Amino acid sequence: MKALQRGAILVCILSLVIISACAKDQVQPEKLKTTKTTTTEEAVEEKIPPAAKTVEEMVDQQAGVLVETHMDQQLETLEGWDSQQYRDFLEDTFNPIAEKELENYFMKHKNLSSEQVYDYLVYTLGSGNYKNYYEQLVTYEHGFVMPELPSGEDEVTTQQKKMNVLVLMDASGSMNGEIEGKTKMELAKAAIAKFMEQIPSDANVALISYGHVGSSADSDKKKSCSAVESIYPLSAYQPKNFTNSLNSFQASGWTPLAGAINDAQRILASYSADEYENLVYMVSDGVETCDGDPVTAAKQLQNQSIKAKVNIIGFDVDNEGQKQLKQVADSGGGEYVTVNDPADLEVQITKKWQPTIGELVWTQGVTLQQMTAAMERMNEIYNPLYRVSDAEWNRIKDAAYFLHDEKVITDDVEKQVLKLAHSQHDLRNKHFQAIKEEKESERDRAAKEINDKVEKWRQQWQ
Repeated sequence: MKALQRGAILVCILSLVIISACAKDQVQPEKLKTTKTTTTEEAVEEKIPPAAKTVEEMVDQQAGVLVETHMDQQLETLEGWDSQQYRDFLEDTFNPIAEKELENYFMKHKNLSSEQVYDYLVYTLGSGNYKNYYEQLVTYEHGFVMPELPSGEDEVTTQQKKMNVLVLMDASGSMNGEIEGKTKMELAKAAIAKFMEQIPSDANVALISYGHVGSSADSDKKKSCSAVESIYPLSAYQPKNFTNSLNSFQASGWTPLAGAINDAQRILASYSADEYENLVYMVSDGVETCDGDPVTAAKQLQNQSIKAKVNIIGFDVDNEGQKQLKQVADSGGGEYVTVNDPADLEVQITKKWQPTIGELVWTQGVTLQQMTAAMERMNEIYNPLYRVSDAEWNRIKDAAYFLHDEKVITDDVEKQVLKLAHSQHDLRNKHFQAIKEEKESERDRAAKEINDKVEKWRQQWQ
């Protein structure tokens, strides 16, 4: 009996050993599988894309992972005193983070080639700002327009008249309405400012605001309807003063359209059409709301000796508004057009408002204001593009110096990385510079062609 008991116990023990061994054999493959998966994931995580080689690839590249994660990318576009913000950010915040990340990576990945080191530095420190400014650079246009010039003595006489330009700005509350993220007032002011760049240097200009006082509430109607003010009195155009005047009022109340036209008549009363070409330009988004008669007021401008022409742009106007504003322009001997978006507004103001041969042909070529504005637009595009290229080069260069100082990369690898980074920096900068010079040459040729044509015309009729 005892022998049987001992036999049973022995069988149980052997069974447990066998079961344990089987269980161990079953767990082991799972462990091996997990280890293999982890190794694969690490390999995927560490796969670094090759750095851009061509200018086209550099323009399309994404911001480096450290730049994208830890930096406001507009910092690298700052210039002048503002650029100190970028330098301070690098020194105080970004560089310590980048140095730690780079050292960790290269301590784990030793004996990399110079190309692999460069690829990783671009992957982490490259700029993602090229595309925006590059696309603006290649599509840059100077905006100069060849004028039509009179061909007969009658037209020349008209051309030689002095010019008065009055701009009437609707500052009613509805001009606070937004289109594409900006108020109609902001968009109208920007377009007017650009239009004024085309004004001949010997012209007199005035800016009249109406409806800019009070609110659209009934209780403010009387106060707002009487708010017609010569913000920039009729005088020679001074860009800075005019801009300050343009920015001195906001959209607010009612729409005294007739009152504004009557004020234009008052201002022009002493400027006879025999000596002056009198032009009135209006931007409005609606009808008269102050019980006036703008159609009659515009007709009086034509009937008086001043014979001022009223040109109107209706901005985002309903059918009723379009009907009235067109009647006003017709009565004032001018033209009416309607626009519904910012781009069309700018085209109408800067192109269509330029007087035609039947009204007044501009006798000067490209003005100093136009040339200055065209140059400034180029600088606003090219300078940030150049700065971000330099910023990327400096980040990579400093990183290579740091890795070498920490003995993470060899002398030869450092030298080759710097050589590669410098050549790419040179490649893109020379490409950007070539496009800039080509665009500037086109601008200068256009200005010369226009100015030569105007000067030849002047010589013919002097």
